[in-house]
Formats: sequence, C-alpha cells, structure tokens
Amino acid sequence: MHAIEKILAKNSGRKKVSTGEIVTAKVDFAEINDLYLQTVYSFYEMGGETVWDNTRAAFVFDHYAPAPDIKSASNHEEMRGFAKKNNLKYHFDTNCGVCHQVMPEAGVIYPGMIVVATDSHTTTHGAFGAMGTGCGATDMATILMTGELWFRIPEIIEVRLEGETKKGVYPKDVILHVLGKIKADGAVYKAIDFTGSYVEQLNVAGRMVICNMAVEMGAKTAYMQPNQDVLDYVSKRAARSYEVQYTDPDFQYQESYCWDVSELEPQLACPHSVDNVAPLSKVILEQDVILNQGYVGSCTGGREEDIAETAGILRGKHIPPYCRLVVVPASAEVMLSCMEKGYIQDLMKAGATIATPGCGACLGAHEGIIAQGERCISSTNRNFPGRMGSNKAEIYLASPATVAASILNGRITDPRQYL
Repeated sequence: MHAIEKILAKNSGRKKVSTGEIVTAKVDFAEINDLYLQTVYSFYEMGGETVWDNTRAAFVFDHYAPAPDIKSASNHEEMRGFAKKNNLKYHFDTNCGVCHQVMPEAGVIYPGMIVVATDSHTTTHGAFGAMGTGCGATDMATILMTGELWFRIPEIIEVRLEGETKKGVYPKDVILHVLGKIKADGAVYKAIDFTGSYVEQLNVAGRMVICNMAVEMGAKTAYMQPNQDVLDYVSKRAARSYEVQYTDPDFQYQESYCWDVSELEPQLACPHSVDNVAPLSKVILEQDVILNQGYVGSCTGGREEDIAETAGILRGKHIPPYCRLVVVPASAEVMLSCMEKGYIQDLMKAGATIATPGCGACLGAHEGIIAQGERCISSTNRNFPGRMGSNKAEIYLASPATVAASILNGRITDPRQYL
C-alpha cells in the first residue's frame, strides 16, 4: 500500500484498503475557518450537542482578520461563542494567522495523521507526511459530532522531481511548472505523491508551497515522505506522539511524471488560470507587463523564507511612485521573527505596506484588493477573475523573488539580476 492508503486503513480500523473503496475513518484534527459559520448551524441542525473531542478541533479566523465588515465581525462572535461553549483547546483568533501556518506551529500537524479543514488548501499538510484534505460545512459538522468522516480511497499519481534548481528558481517556480504540465483538471479527486531527490532535500517551507498548490490540479490530497527537516520541526512542536507511514516498494502508481528541476528557469502563471504557465523569459520577451501592485503572502507565499527573499531584493531600494507592495506574513510567529531579523523594517523603508497576518487579499476580501484594469503580481495560489478584487483586473502568480524584482522595476522582471 501507499503511505496515504496506510493512513486511511489505520484510521478506519482496516488492515488493507484499495483504490475506489469508501471507508469511514477517524479524523485526528479538524479545523474550521471563518468562512464557515454554517458548520455551527449544521452541527445543531443535525442534533449535535458537544464537540466529540475538544482537543482535536479548532476555529481559525484568518480569511477576515481583522473583521473588515459587520457581517464578518458577527460571524466571528458567533463562532467564538461556540468555541467557548465547547472549551476548545485550540482557538486561533484574528491575531494569529493563516490556518495552514498556525496549525503546524501549534504542533497539531504530524506524520501519519488525517487532518480535515474547511479549506481546499489543506493539501498543504502533506508536506509533513499527513493526509490533509478539505470539506464543506455539513461534512465538518459530522466530524465535530462523531470524529469521523467517509473517504474514497483515491488513485495516486507520482510526481518525481529530480536534480537541484539553479539560483533564482524556487519551489513556487517548480510547482507552477508542474501545474502547467498536468493542468488544473489533471488530478481531480486523486492524490499526488511528490518524490525524488529535489523533494528529499527540501526544507519545510518549500514542501508546504508545493503541497499547497496540489489542489490547483484538482487533487484531493498530497503527500511527501517526511525528511529530517520535517521530523525535527515536528518533534519540537508536536502535541501528540506520531508514526511515520512508508510506501511499500512494490506500490504501483496510477500515473507517474518526472521532471528534472535543474533545467527550469523562473515561471509565471498568467491571467486568468493557474495552469496558464510560461517561462518568465518568454513572457518578458513577448510583452512588457506594467504592474500596479505586488503581493507577498498567503498560505502559499507568506512564510519567513518568502519575506526574507523579498526583503533581500528590496533592501536599500524603493518601489516606484504609484506602485505598491503589500506584504502579509502567514502568522504572528512569522511576523515576529521577520521583525527580529529586520525584514519588516527593510520592507517598510522600501515602501511596502505590512498587513495583519492572515489570508488578506488572496480571497479578495480586504488588505490589498485591486481595482478594474489593474495588474498585480502575487505569491498567492489563484489568479481567477475576481480572485483579488475586480473581475476586470489581472493577476500573475510567481515566486516572492519575482514579485519583489517586478514591483521594484514596475513591470514583470526576472529576479536573477537582483540576487
């Protein structure tokens, strides 16, 4: 069996599971973000009284943090009431950050677990050797009542990444390249296992970027075999004991892809689709893309490594007049560390706006949304029309380094000249 299958078998009390089977499995941790007050309503509508385990569920207020309008403020207050009533051990309010960042920081994510959240980017936690997947309000209410949920055992695709990237090519570039090849519908309800020498040496942040965007290919979940960086990270934080699951050597993937990342240059996802990917040099050669905003943040591109890279390019420089750069750290922990190391100060001196840790403008709610006719280059995960504001705006997706170099120049720019 594959490691994902072993996790599902273990949590469903089975010795073996097979592709296509439907099992009922125990959920190790459940998370509800502030888009999903309906979960509370569904919980009570279905006869729920108390959460099955108050140490294994959490609310995270990240999409509307701090509340930008009366409706979101009201939703927060209702959810706080539910959290208080159930005495939830983990509650991440508007001062904490993005769910997929604060949960690993809090030690609730570990190898071999099943984590379900009301957010499609829960695939991020495959970076830790966990099975992470998203669900809707009714399924989440069922988990809160019973601690269990049904799962279909997914087909599993291998994406093997070999080699070492050249200077100026980052994990975001790698996953954008993969997306451009497999496409947005290439892995619907399947699992993606990222393997190969490139993955084996990746740090925690890089792994999270790649697993995060697996869902942009339609994947139900993602997986990476934990390396020592992951095990060290988890051992310092994990609130529970855990068991790493390993894939059997004779396991047969449904499909396998292989790319040599040493051949890659920086990549760009152009409007209006995540899989509309091209090498950066090709886009620059064909058109001069003038920018209004750069954006560094979200569960994809708001970690300390991302902000450090951005600050390194902008240190001692200043963005042009009438351009803007919004930087949103993924968590309070990230922000504090970046302040201690001077990255935030460097960015502010360069003209950047620093926003509250959270999802920010990634979902088009607040803290950096864009107007009709504007162009934004972003380290986030989606560039659909209307994703960050007006549906008549354009969004380009890139690595934080490309974002920094581009906004410094006022147009899409190759970052390698600034490194």
